[in-house]
Amino acid sequence: MGGGRKRGRTQRRHFKQGRENVWKHNPQRPPAAAAGSEGGEGREGNPSWQPFATENPAFEEYYKEQRIIPEEEWDNFMNMLRKPLPATFRINASCQFFQDICSQLENDFRKSLETEVSDEHEKDAIRPLPWYPGNLAWHLNFSRMELRRNQALESFHEFLKRENEVGNITRQEAVSMVPPLFLNVQPDHHILDMCAAPGSKTFQLLEMIHQSTKPGLLPNALVVANDVDVQRCNLLIHQTKRMCTANLIVTNHEAQNLPGCNLAKFCSEAGMDGSKLQRLEFDRVLCDVPCSGDGTVRKAPDMWRKWNAGMGNGLHRLQVEIAMRGMGLLKVGGRMVYSTCSMNPVENEAVVAEILRRCGDSVELLDVSNELPDLVRRPGLSTWKVRDRGSWFGVHEDVPRYRKNVISPSMFPSGKGSNNCHMVSSVEVNTDAADVDMKDTTDMGEGEQETKIAVDGSNRGDNCSTEEGTKVDCESGEVPNRSYKKLDSTSIRTEHSDFPLHRCMRIVPHDQNSGAFFIAVLHKLSPLNENQVVEATKSEHSTSKDMTDKFEKDLVPDKLSSEENILPQKVIDETNVIDAKQNEGTDDKSSKDKISEDAKVVAAEAENGQAGTRDRRRPQHQGRWRGVDPVIFFKDEVTVRSIVSFYGIKDSFPLDGHLITRNPDASHVKRIYYVSKSVRDVLELNVKVGERLKITSLGLKIFERQSQKDGSACTFRLSSEGLPLLLPYITKQILYASAIDFQHLLHYRTIKFPNFVDAKFGEEASALLPGCCVVVLREGHQDTGSIAMDPNAIAIVCWKGKTNLCVMVSPLDGKELLERISLRFGLEIPKADDEKTKQEIDGVDEQPDCDPETVDQE
Repeated sequence: MGGGRKRGRTQRRHFKQGRENVWKHNPQRPPAAAAGSEGGEGREGNPSWQPFATENPAFEEYYKEQRIIPEEEWDNFMNMLRKPLPATFRINASCQFFQDICSQLENDFRKSLETEVSDEHEKDAIRPLPWYPGNLAWHLNFSRMELRRNQALESFHEFLKRENEVGNITRQEAVSMVPPLFLNVQPDHHILDMCAAPGSKTFQLLEMIHQSTKPGLLPNALVVANDVDVQRCNLLIHQTKRMCTANLIVTNHEAQNLPGCNLAKFCSEAGMDGSKLQRLEFDRVLCDVPCSGDGTVRKAPDMWRKWNAGMGNGLHRLQVEIAMRGMGLLKVGGRMVYSTCSMNPVENEAVVAEILRRCGDSVELLDVSNELPDLVRRPGLSTWKVRDRGSWFGVHEDVPRYRKNVISPSMFPSGKGSNNCHMVSSVEVNTDAADVDMKDTTDMGEGEQETKIAVDGSNRGDNCSTEEGTKVDCESGEVPNRSYKKLDSTSIRTEHSDFPLHRCMRIVPHDQNSGAFFIAVLHKLSPLNENQVVEATKSEHSTSKDMTDKFEKDLVPDKLSSEENILPQKVIDETNVIDAKQNEGTDDKSSKDKISEDAKVVAAEAENGQAGTRDRRRPQHQGRWRGVDPVIFFKDEVTVRSIVSFYGIKDSFPLDGHLITRNPDASHVKRIYYVSKSVRDVLELNVKVGERLKITSLGLKIFERQSQKDGSACTFRLSSEGLPLLLPYITKQILYASAIDFQHLLHYRTIKFPNFVDAKFGEEASALLPGCCVVVLREGHQDTGSIAMDPNAIAIVCWKGKTNLCVMVSPLDGKELLERISLRFGLEIPKADDEKTKQEIDGVDEQPDCDPETVDQE
């Protein structure tokens, strides 16, 4: 097998080097090419350029055989798959300008874009999605490519980019918005997003918990967003920072090995405080697992070339393990949503059936047909087949012996490896079809295409036979001993699942002009029965390391440019997979079982290089996780008192135990973060159990150290991110400006005190102590004392120098805010072309030594 693995790496390298990034703009292409049709870009600039081939015979054969769509709808289904995906976005209902954005879409863009409608199936250029609550999600009759190319759409495209960047909207595929809606999130729920990156669904969950929150108050809910890949975690952090929330924790773990935090295993019952959190469990779990991603083919047309049936088979075990771990972390009475952006029943119904099989009566599959009634969905399949090496199998018994450790019983409707199967149909199989299940045709030479089957190293002694006769295994160079015959045109035994899989939901593209998606909603009725789980799991962990390496070699390594979890985040080495007791025994009350579970999780963490044991020689507070800054509760009372005194923060605002930092040296702390009570409780529990959670990001940045020349009495300034939370509690260093002065501040960014339109405001500003201050828009409020408690109050962080006032918000946020208040109050945005006037207003020599766009890192 050594030769096979070496050749596999070489193929991957050549594949990566030869593949063009189809989404990246090529500056060598002439502008004329960009004006062509959507498939015409690059024809003049690149003579060898060819449009995407939106067809794959293996894809069509596979899904026709699975009967995911009635035969009479097949042409409509395929025609829709070949069309570009319309762009969609969602409005953040908790953002300050929610009503303004809705009004702008309804009254301005909806009318101005009417002339650009080009699709005969769509009447409106832009419309709200009927199934999304509150008209918060919008559908465009333009693809992403059309938005970029059409000059008439330029202003709308700029609007989308700007609002997305500041967090007022989120550009997200329509079907990707569906799974969080079925979680039925409540204001006090603890929610787990197991495979969260890139973060669009996590952001959606945060919107839900903040939607009804009053100013100055935080929800009791908590969102833990996890991802296995560090770089994808960074993308997740960037996405969720637009929300400015203190109720989020981002962790970096393998989802199937996500640690449990149970205090009972670390101390006696006598030493436990009943008022504190004892165990980390979740009311809701979003299990949007890594998948083959063929439901995103409209958004990522490269999938037409990359797709093969083996992708789904190889991910099945990982998906089951992640889902079972999520079920173990779910509270009794809680709800878990399992979802994929794949159409493959091996990744969908087969996984759900295996969950129900392992959990027995402890879990039920919910019928949610009465929820989101305007969403068109199809019922789940109750029967399907598995394709392996060019052959179809309806029951596990028909799988050749040496393939049984790869094609597991759980992939079939009954989940059994015995003769117990319910015969429901006979299906003709075309044995002349090309065998492309585990190899992309673009990666195979002619000799490789002739060889239908490559046997893994653990079965080198087995024979491998095709219709043309026995072939030598091109990977091992040996002739197998046992024949692996493709089933001929006779009938195939198939079986029917006894579980109510019709309660699952399939979203297909031609129903509502969208992508494809699969959703199942599961309800936990009682703690899991570990004995049942272990028995059902034994057959799942028989795969050898060599077979996993074989799958890793065959799977196309490149990730699609989409926002879903497509292809494995990390293909698991089966020798490192934790035992079933870790995955499924989480709810067992037995302390012995819990200790066994945690021991296996720690072992898995160590084997996968996620954590090192605590080094006794390390300084205190260095943390358990290498390369990750520790989470430290900020307890410098002198600094906290100076902040409270300088800004006049009311005693009713809880600071004690809510401030954290990522720097163990209190004298060099740059940023102080604020966490909600729910996050604080989890942090305290995490410390008590030995820092089991690898936390990469958490909290809301509320104070930042400021180096200044003016000798401010407080070394920490307010952060723009934390200002909305803190504003109702600030009594000092606060100013109330008219709309025209507020507009001038945002536009010119630095204004000398005498140059304000309102002379009284300039006097009040000059009377403030040097340092950070807050400027609140007074317009529309009669009583300044009630402005701070208004959820629509608009405020910015500024710096009071010796002679001027300087804005401390980023240029992007400042520009967005300037346009918003100008539209709201009917003001004309000043022009900056008069340099003389600008020089009279600006006081550039006295700006503070700071950068409002500083990267948030310790």
